[in-house]
Amino acid sequence: MPHRLLIALSLLASAAAFQNRPPEQVLINAPYVTTPDKVVRAMLKLAGVNKSDTVYDLGCGDGRIVILAAKEYGAQGVGIDINPDRIREARANAAKAGVGSRVGFEVADIFMADIQAATVVTLYLLPDVNLRLRPKLLKDLKPGVRVVSHAFDMGDWKPDKKVIVDASHIYLWTIQ
Repeated sequence: MPHRLLIALSLLASAAAFQNRPPEQVLINAPYVTTPDKVVRAMLKLAGVNKSDTVYDLGCGDGRIVILAAKEYGAQGVGIDINPDRIREARANAAKAGVGSRVGFEVADIFMADIQAATVVTLYLLPDVNLRLRPKLLKDLKPGVRVVSHAFDMGDWKPDKKVIVDASHIYLWTIQ
């Protein structure tokens, strides 16, 4: 079975198992799966990231999205993850990449985090989490902010654009 199919099945199984739990329990128990570098590049390109952007990655894991946004596009970045081990790893990765002054990482519940300064938000979350996150995105983000999701859509929220890179679906929405 192809690697990406196993990941997708794992994520979908986790979504089904955690449907009726509060968001913080879903995130603590959600599997940690990295976004491949080729997909990260495609996400940032689809969002049109540039040096005037502040990219927030919700569920940032090892920090690769905001690190690449800072390193290759000159953007500022903020990674948010509920797992302190992932945040420690992300900070070390940012220092190693030489972008520690352009990015920051915080341990927080994405449903409680302050994301109002974002001009781009990136996601690689479970489908159920994406759906529950929609109201926060619409409430907290200014018109024109771009939201990019790897692998999972937002239900009936129609994307502005959708691309496929190495069998990975990437969705883009612009907050109205």
